[in-house]
Amino acid sequence: MRRQTKKHSPEKTATYTQNDMDLLVRYSSPAKKDRIIFGELVPYDEIWRTGANEPTTFTTATDILVANYPLPKGTYSLWTRPGRQSWSVIFNSHIPDWGVTVLSGGKKTTRIPKHDILEIEIPTEETKLPIENLTIDFERQNQLFLGISWDRTKIKIPISK
Repeated sequence: MRRQTKKHSPEKTATYTQNDMDLLVRYSSPAKKDRIIFGELVPYDEIWRTGANEPTTFTTATDILVANYPLPKGTYSLWTRPGRQSWSVIFNSHIPDWGVTVLSGGKKTTRIPKHDILEIEIPTEETKLPIENLTIDFERQNQLFLGISWDRTKIKIPISK
């Protein structure tokens, strides 16, 4: 099953190694395929594994600030709760083997809330054009952002030292 689902949602990585930061994100990138993503495929106001297959992971080799909140060095599972105007972004110290439970038919995540290290709220932006594949990347503007974008929605999570 895992090999077949990864064919449809390939594994991707995003890295950033500058300004005394060494950051890595690993995720599986599903495609839009003419579907309405947020509010339908990914319901609003429910926890999402932020990708497909295994949960997305975020690794930092040093202590950093995420939206001005401290995040100690380490590897975390990255979960989100998409909303219409903003998303909750959750860094969790537990990294399960798979992002959803089989018994729930993929509706319930394997996140264990007591292991949440940091939860922040990030406003959404609408993109000019639809983005076909879930994309997670680092963007350097006047500061560093971790961007998550898919369909017509994007969030930019500020990261600093």
